[in-house]
Amino acid sequence: MRKLIVSNLVTVDGYFAGLNGEIDWHNVDEEFNQHAIALLDEVDTLIFGRMTYQLMADYWPSEEAIHNDPVVAAGMNRLQKVVFSRTLDRVEWENSRLATRDPVAEIQYLKQQPGKDMVIFGSGSIVSLLTPPGLIDDFRFIVNPLILGEGKSMFVNLGDRFRLEFVQVRTFKNGNVLLQYKPAGEN
Repeated sequence: MRKLIVSNLVTVDGYFAGLNGEIDWHNVDEEFNQHAIALLDEVDTLIFGRMTYQLMADYWPSEEAIHNDPVVAAGMNRLQKVVFSRTLDRVEWENSRLATRDPVAEIQYLKQQPGKDMVIFGSGSIVSLLTPPGLIDDFRFIVNPLILGEGKSMFVNLGDRFRLEFVQVRTFKNGNVLLQYKPAGEN
């Protein structure tokens, strides 16, 4: 069965975006890009909510992204993309489709299909929705050395605690720290 991975850059105070969705604080360099490329090689499907999809669709096919980050751009553009939205009626980024089922049913279906693992970038509302039913198999938080003060949390309205089990840690030279967890058995 395919795994669903969440991989998000977060601040020390736990935000994955600023209050207006800004991500200009992301601490990325060549070492981080190599990490991103390795992750894109692990998966064949990207999962997005509407806001993250629109940000990514505006950037990754652009000449700027292709020039500045050709390997990551190629991966982002070629992979399948599943988009959850109540307001979009179409998606135009290469290899994208709107999900027709509710997110829980769609992910349950996708996990049963053949293929590589799937990853969610950003998309806090989708992460919040898929965490309680245990559909996320791998949580990867890349903590950036920054306190934002306020912003958007990935985990809103979970309803209860959700315990995680430590898998591994990796420290990047730029100060980022990757914390990897899986759901604990008692959830």
